[in-house]
Amino acid sequence: MKGTAFAPGHISCFFEPVYHNEDLTRSGSRGAGINISMGAISQVSIEESTNQDIEVYINNKKSPAPVTKLAIRYLIGENPLKISVKTKLNLPMGQGFGMSAAGALSATLALTKTTNATSSDAMKAAHCAEIKLRTGLGDVISSNFGGIEIRKNAGLPPWGVIEHIPGKFDLVLCVLGKKIDTKKILLDSYTTGKIADYGRYCTKKILENPTIENLFYLSNFFTKKTDLATPRLLKAIKNIENYGKASMCMLGNSIYAMGETDKISKILIKYGRVYICNVDQNGARVL
Repeated sequence: MKGTAFAPGHISCFFEPVYHNEDLTRSGSRGAGINISMGAISQVSIEESTNQDIEVYINNKKSPAPVTKLAIRYLIGENPLKISVKTKLNLPMGQGFGMSAAGALSATLALTKTTNATSSDAMKAAHCAEIKLRTGLGDVISSNFGGIEIRKNAGLPPWGVIEHIPGKFDLVLCVLGKKIDTKKILLDSYTTGKIADYGRYCTKKILENPTIENLFYLSNFFTKKTDLATPRLLKAIKNIENYGKASMCMLGNSIYAMGETDKISKILIKYGRVYICNVDQNGARVL
């Protein structure tokens, strides 16, 4: 039996980490972000077995894929099943595009076609795996939702509350260099303290004025105040000010921008690899 699903990538513009004791479903982040048309497609096959065996291939290479494997275990429990996952990622991991979340969510969603699990079960499993392994906070919930979102309250429903900012446009993405270790940052109390303070402030301000212009303004404010960006990344953002709006993808050595797509792309190609996509309006779905 086989199933296939897609989950969009997700760019966090700013965020406030929220941990709720040992309850992973109430943990996550407040903040805002953009779901993008580039993400992860997973094809999952499942067979009866005498023991549980999960294999994951990412872009045709066998991978340890800890987030996807843990998400699947959360979903299927101790059932002795042989599961093979083939995931295609459209963007690199560790660059603030929510690829680990998209990979895990697309895999668990694909399993809903061949098991009794629901889409809510799939989201819960992927979300809890990300929180447990400290590879992300709000990406799974956002990817499931789609569009441009404000995470008003952290966690899964009914605790988590998401609002929508209307918007449909092309985005230019640029990877400037080495990836950022999300887990390392999330375990650094000094850095997460600053992130929490400014993330809380930015979330308050976007709720007061939920527009695309304010989203980019607050994203830049958050980027500068948290000292997460390199001088080279800040220079790249400044160089495209005349052609649109841009900021840093959280948490990645990467930029997202909107405006005059061709001119922005020509400037950013000097800094790194460029991708062009648009806002995904529909969220994660079974194909």
